[in-house]
Amino acid sequence: MSWLDDTDDDEPEFDEADIRMRPNPKANRPRTKRRPAHADARIARVLGVDRGRYTVLIDEDGPEEHTALATRARELRKKPIVTGDRARVVGDASGDDGTLARIVGIEDRTSLLRRSADDTDQVERIIVANADQMLIVVAAADPEPRPRLVDRYLIAALDAGIRPLLVVTKTDLADPASFLRHFEGVDDLEVFTSGHGHMPVEEIGRHLVGHSTVFVGHSGVGKSTLVNALVPTALRATGHVNEVTGRGRHTSSSTVSLRYVGETGRGWVIDTPGVRSFGLGHVDPANILRAFSDLAEVAEECPRGCTHLPDAPDCAMIEAVAEGRLGDRGAARLDSLQRLLQTFAA
Repeated sequence: MSWLDDTDDDEPEFDEADIRMRPNPKANRPRTKRRPAHADARIARVLGVDRGRYTVLIDEDGPEEHTALATRARELRKKPIVTGDRARVVGDASGDDGTLARIVGIEDRTSLLRRSADDTDQVERIIVANADQMLIVVAAADPEPRPRLVDRYLIAALDAGIRPLLVVTKTDLADPASFLRHFEGVDDLEVFTSGHGHMPVEEIGRHLVGHSTVFVGHSGVGKSTLVNALVPTALRATGHVNEVTGRGRHTSSSTVSLRYVGETGRGWVIDTPGVRSFGLGHVDPANILRAFSDLAEVAEECPRGCTHLPDAPDCAMIEAVAEGRLGDRGAARLDSLQRLLQTFAA
């Protein structure tokens, strides 16, 4: 017998299969990107956001309509959830004290109103989702109206496909006629004025029925006062204008959806904090031109790269206005368009 065959018959033989491994369920579980279908999810409207908690409206316009508090699911941690969103909600959505539902998905949005920190910042900040109207509130005086800020609101609205409305408050302090001439060419811009003890609540309210309308405006222009008049239960804080700086004090600190109830129907008022700047770094300039459909048609004859600004050579729109081919309002509409384009390009 060879020494290679010299083995101890009493020595046990081991095999790798005999080694017992401690099970690790997490490590051995196959990875998958599949998520639960949440077939039982309910669709809810996001009314407001506060420190990672979302107030949602369950069963909107139904017999069991009520509000509930919700948090976001882990898979949505990188997706912004904003006021106006239509959210898919699971869990305890009873709205009882101490309960917390969970948002597991967001329905497709019909519109997004956005702004950036400044015009060079491409990072967008979503203000509200699914609004179809923007009510711009500006004061005729105290604080002085800022046409360029209104231009920026208009650009953001046109870029988002949202219809703009304009309210001028405090007309008892100054005549807004010269200010309003800047916007004569903006297509279908509905204008309301408030002053001398009159606030056109009913008139504005008729334009809110059936719509989700986001209210925007510089601090101190009377936006919160108007919101409280339209929605008496809102109780939005109102402020005053600093006599030294001429600036209003911020009173609304968050964006919130409030239900408007009028004689002819209901709608949504979305109140936003007052802002002193409105960056447009995310805007596509082509959307501004498309909002002026008659001018956009003529612009197809412009040379490649035409800016459409007053100093643009061979601009077809400028030539059409000079020749009177765009009618009586052609000059005003071109001026409004050029103001918006200049504001965006500045």
